[in-house]
Amino acid sequence: MSQKLRELILCLAVPLAVGGLSAYLSMGAMEEFEALNQPPLSPPGWLFPVVWTVLFLLMGIASYLVVRAQASQNITKKALIFYGIQLGLNFFWTILFFNLGLRLVSFFWLILLWCIILLTTLQFAAIRRQAGYLMLPYLLWVIFAGYLNLGVYWLNR
Repeated sequence: MSQKLRELILCLAVPLAVGGLSAYLSMGAMEEFEALNQPPLSPPGWLFPVVWTVLFLLMGIASYLVVRAQASQNITKKALIFYGIQLGLNFFWTILFFNLGLRLVSFFWLILLWCIILLTTLQFAAIRRQAGYLMLPYLLWVIFAGYLNLGVYWLNR
């Protein structure tokens, strides 16, 4: 197996593993969530894992483009640190929102997550423009997730 293929598999596996683990840990909480009042425009429950899988794949491809780019090691390392931080924030948002039911805390956590995603996107784009573009759907989805998060909090206080 070539070095490029190994790097691609690793770059895809990392975000998918983070998402998969958080989904696994929050699986039981989904039934409770579906019983809550939902804001307008809430998508059906089956759509969330589909969207998140696509977003995690796009993130993985973006990180691969950054890893393979001819940027300095310091710039690449900084971008990947931001990337790792946003993955961690993403993971813990799921736990806060679904498992712990901390809806308002989760909303503010999501704002922090969005800011770190934006910084990651800008860092990625500075290294490889396509990598930044691949992060844009994630940024947009997290805005929508913020609306849903705040709506669920507001409608179920």
